[in-house]
Amino acid sequence: MTSTGTIELMAPAGNFESLQAAIDNGADSVYFGVDQLNMRARASINFTISDLPEIARRCNKKNIRTYLTLNTIIYDHDLSIIKTLLDAAKSAGLTAVIAMDQAVIAYARQIDMEVHISTQINITNIETVKFYAMFADTMVMSRELSLRQVKKICDQIEKEQIKGPSGNLVEIEIFGHGALCMAVSGKCYLSLHSHNSSANRGACKQNCRKKYAVVDQETGFEMEIDNEYIMSPKDLCTLDFLDQVIDTGAKVLKIEGRGRAPEYVAKVIKTYREAIDAYANGTYTQEKVTTWMEELNKVYNRGFWSGYYLGQKLGEWSDVSGSKATQKKVYIGKGVHFFPKPSIAEFKIEAYDIKVGDTLLVTGPTTGVEEFDLEEMMVNDEHLEVAKKGDSCTIPTSFRIRPSDKLYKIVQE
Repeated sequence: MTSTGTIELMAPAGNFESLQAAIDNGADSVYFGVDQLNMRARASINFTISDLPEIARRCNKKNIRTYLTLNTIIYDHDLSIIKTLLDAAKSAGLTAVIAMDQAVIAYARQIDMEVHISTQINITNIETVKFYAMFADTMVMSRELSLRQVKKICDQIEKEQIKGPSGNLVEIEIFGHGALCMAVSGKCYLSLHSHNSSANRGACKQNCRKKYAVVDQETGFEMEIDNEYIMSPKDLCTLDFLDQVIDTGAKVLKIEGRGRAPEYVAKVIKTYREAIDAYANGTYTQEKVTTWMEELNKVYNRGFWSGYYLGQKLGEWSDVSGSKATQKKVYIGKGVHFFPKPSIAEFKIEAYDIKVGDTLLVTGPTTGVEEFDLEEMMVNDEHLEVAKKGDSCTIPTSFRIRPSDKLYKIVQE
């Protein structure tokens, strides 16, 4: 469970940069995919099977739970691969596998690995929870449920003492933030029909995020649509009613975003960590919510709405094809060397100028995500206000950098 005893904060990790960002910003657990058999196979870089021990090492060090997503449709030719993956996950000491196919669930139970039921199963009632309690300790609810429906299921689990294979009460997990899909709990065939690229195999082409004109085939009449992106929902955000979310009795709050940048993971996890902790210590206020929402708006989003949780009718569509973030990052250069005693980082400027007063961002597989204001720097061994393309500059930092790190400047949109 969580550090606060309220709800587990579960972070997405599409690569090592995002994984470290999740660890550094207060995640209680992380979920990630390996190679092709997960629902973000094309959207993120993904880890390899050889990465699993390092993922487990980093997370175990901080007492963070690790969940392998193996939740796509599985065909006969995949069966040997899933067994290899699950054996490796078990050997590495990962906490659980998130699954939807019975072949995955059955083999995970055979090797005594904890199972979490994916939202792809579309669980919407207590009887389905009872059925999967034979195999799983945690279940992700359908994204289409209201908070009232989630609470009813959680109350029934407690009342009837429904337990999973571990002997503990079944835990309910719900989505708390991130992209929503027009399809029921993500099960969509639009990409398959248009591009022979199956969303249910992790290869969604995101047709729904594009702009379309609707034309009557018989008359040629083009319909006037106020919102041009009528298949692209806004992003889910529960931060402004997080108290109601926690009060349902759900035990895990899942942040979507394995295909998004590491600074997205850092910002969103940090913000929800603060909100969850504020709820736990009685300081969750509307004033804080306003500040938190400003932070969330800085990173990738399609606008925010409350999803189906508050019982509102459908209709919160995005009015842009991409992000509405109030900030963006611009690539500047790369890390060169770190001098540990004075804690000074050396960077090579490869693209645009930076100057004292800029807000900079450093990302890297080991460093994770670090954001800071540039207060001083040395350029080619001189104290200067500006560093230009081709320059080498040294900057005092409170963190270690590596040659694999990238340097960005944060600019307002």
